[in-house]
Amino acid sequence: MQAAELYRRPDHISGPRLLRLPEVLSVTGLGRSQIYTLMADGRFPPSVAITAKSVGWVEAEVFNWVESRIAARRTVAQD
Repeated sequence: MQAAELYRRPDHISGPRLLRLPEVLSVTGLGRSQIYTLMADGRFPPSVAITAKSVGWVEAEVFNWVESRIAARRTVAQD
C-alpha cells in the first residue's frame, strides 16, 4: 500500500490542509527537536513554507507518516 493511500480526509473537508507545529507535535507525540532531526534525516515529511517566518506540514503526509509507524510495528510483531 502506498503511503499516499493510507490517509483519507473526511468528505466534508476539501483541499489540502497545513498543520502548524503544535498540531504536528500533538498528532505524532514527538518533540520539536525530534521532528526537525527526523526531517533532516529524510525520515519525516518536510515542512512547507507558509510565509518567510512560518512553516506548516501537509496534513495527509503527517497522518501517513503516523500510519507508516503503526504498520511498521505490526510488521515487527508478526516476525
